[in-house]
Amino acid sequence: MTVQTVTPKRRFRGKPRGRELDPATLDSLRRLLGDESEEPERRRRDLLIEHLHVIQDARGHLSLADLRALAAYMNLPMAAVYETATFYAHFDVVHDDQAPPPAITVRVCDSLSCQLAGAASLQDALEAGADPARVRVLRAPCMGRCDAAPVVEVGHRHVNHATQEAVEAVVDTGHFHPEAILWQQLEAYREAGGYRLLADCRAGKVSVERLMQTLEAANLRGLGGAGFPTFKKWHFVRAEAGPRYCAINADEGEPGTFKDRHYLEREPHRFLEGALVSAWAVEAEALYIYLRDEYPGLHRVLHEAIAELEAEGLVAPGYIVMRRGAGAYICGEESAMIESLEGKPGKPRHRPPFVAQRGLFDRPTLVNNVETVFWIPTIWARGAAWFADQGRHGRKGLRSFSVSGRVNRPGVHLAPAGITLDELIEEYCGGMADGHRLAAYLPGGASGGILPASKADIPLDFDTLQAEGCFIGSAAIIVLSDQDDLRAAATNLLAFFADESCGQCTPCRVGTEKMLTLLEGDTWQAADLERLSRVMMDASICGLGQAAPNPVLGLLRDFRDELAAQNVIVKG
Repeated sequence: MTVQTVTPKRRFRGKPRGRELDPATLDSLRRLLGDESEEPERRRRDLLIEHLHVIQDARGHLSLADLRALAAYMNLPMAAVYETATFYAHFDVVHDDQAPPPAITVRVCDSLSCQLAGAASLQDALEAGADPARVRVLRAPCMGRCDAAPVVEVGHRHVNHATQEAVEAVVDTGHFHPEAILWQQLEAYREAGGYRLLADCRAGKVSVERLMQTLEAANLRGLGGAGFPTFKKWHFVRAEAGPRYCAINADEGEPGTFKDRHYLEREPHRFLEGALVSAWAVEAEALYIYLRDEYPGLHRVLHEAIAELEAEGLVAPGYIVMRRGAGAYICGEESAMIESLEGKPGKPRHRPPFVAQRGLFDRPTLVNNVETVFWIPTIWARGAAWFADQGRHGRKGLRSFSVSGRVNRPGVHLAPAGITLDELIEEYCGGMADGHRLAAYLPGGASGGILPASKADIPLDFDTLQAEGCFIGSAAIIVLSDQDDLRAAATNLLAFFADESCGQCTPCRVGTEKMLTLLEGDTWQAADLERLSRVMMDASICGLGQAAPNPVLGLLRDFRDELAAQNVIVKG
């Protein structure tokens, strides 16, 4: 008997997997972004987030049809475009079966400083008074205006010291553009001696070695939080083979921090000169500036300042590249920022290699903070000794303290490194707010830990707070009083970290959520919180997960009696 083998006929799909590309949507995208066939550089992967911003700004959201068109436009997998778009908080991805969001978005800052100023009740009032078909009210992380708490953003316009009436007035007027900023323009900066250092560097009158020696003598360190000596970072990048890049981190998302915004709004050219000198020092092919999306007015200021430089021939067109963040605190971490600059989700890289070795586009990259480079022209002009001799209590230099909370004069206060909190409050902040008595303070924003009033005599500087389980970081000081709920403060901080975890590593992704759940319980089990903290600190990839437990550990260490008085039973 003969058995006949029948080979099943292969079935081919009549069309590709997934939803089909809509030609009309692609044509509309080309009109918005430019024709990629005529301008092939528009297909570069590092432009993905910039393109997403253009679409979001134009449409008010990102439809899946637009994302499919953008994937075709950039010759990228739809999965890569979707992953990036959904990673960032400021992109509204709308699925095919969903309705677009209302035309007006009101964001209420829920950072600790704004919580102290009544942001929660303000949000409730705004939600109750809003027409949901026209306005959506969202909570949002720190907007970098903690000295004007509570803060609300309507479209791209910020309302400081916000009230329900003030916010509703902005909604009614429809003026959603950023507020005007008065800044020192190029002519005024040059009349004051600006860009003299950059000219001398380019002319060979100032050598890299001599400038590095000056920065070493001044003890200039990274002022974004890490405190790494600036001259050493330059040295490490210069030791790597070119081509090299320079990237400035202007994504100050740490709750309580607003010093970089303060300086950029006033003297953007002083910052740009310091950044250009840094790029010159490492012979960078290009200078990238990564500015957080919460500073929309500054995007205009910096674009105009850069245009002034290009028009005067002080910098080649296109050498300075502006990039816009999209609402992700994690991008303040240098390798996550590099990933975002490349058009990807801002997830920290494993190290080594360090970004000084393999950073932007896999090339050696110098990453500096805004305030760090802001000081370079002044230190050179006034001398290293001028800067270093400013310190107090055996410390060296100046620090820009972003102070918020229960003080009479919140704001950015330039003070000697090593000043104590007691001295800072009395000499610079006009004392405690009326009716408030100092109870606790955060010396370095949400991640820097929390200390009691009894430790307000510790010098505030790098390397002075580690014994207390804290660090100064970006010098974001949040002052709490005897009228504040410490348990609510810790819960607020952990909610922030849980929201902002990039989700890449389990200890941080699961740990922050678990710790928040424990804090929201009726009682706190100290042993469980401490054990979870150790896992997060030992195993998280980057500083977010490693530092997230700091406020909780501070309360367990120094505030057990106060927590007991609030009926929070701390066991163990």
